[in-house]
Amino acid sequence: MRPYYQLGAIFSALAVMLSTAAANEIYRIDPAHSAIGFQLNHMMGKVVGKFTKFDGKIDLNRDHPLESSVAVRIQVNSIDTGIAKRDEHLRSVEFFDVAKYPEIAFKSRSVKQTGAQSGDILGDLTMHGVSKPITLHVKLTTPLRDERSRWEVIVAPVKRRDFGLMFSPGLEAVSMIGQEVTPKIQIEAAREK
Repeated sequence: MRPYYQLGAIFSALAVMLSTAAANEIYRIDPAHSAIGFQLNHMMGKVVGKFTKFDGKIDLNRDHPLESSVAVRIQVNSIDTGIAKRDEHLRSVEFFDVAKYPEIAFKSRSVKQTGAQSGDILGDLTMHGVSKPITLHVKLTTPLRDERSRWEVIVAPVKRRDFGLMFSPGLEAVSMIGQEVTPKIQIEAAREK
């Protein structure tokens, strides 16, 4: 009788684990209602750009937010600064080299809740073949509904040099292109059914 009791306990534990795993909700980033862009200084003004093709997944655990995760992929070829010639240069081997490094990726490593509707997501940003740790400061800007959610994301500026994105130090000095790039991110995600 004892072996049957142990078997029942194992099945009960397994059922609890499965129900916990099922509690996670998957949200897919909606590119049509989201924006992933950037800004940097250039001469006396600023360059503002964006990426038009990206996707991502938010694995949300409402009961245990620290067990949530985020993964995002950006198609570098979709870069758009409003000037076609500049975009072609950014895609070239002198800069992003999209043929060799077609994606920018972010993958979370840990999540820390900082408020009722906010948190910090620590993860790795991989760009131009280089991975560096960054922190996304996120804030939920709409009530967390079952179907859709909106997030404001603040990221500290990243240095181009850290990712090897320097095409010509001499020319860059003359044209006064800024080293620090400030990401500009707004996310809307839809719950996967």
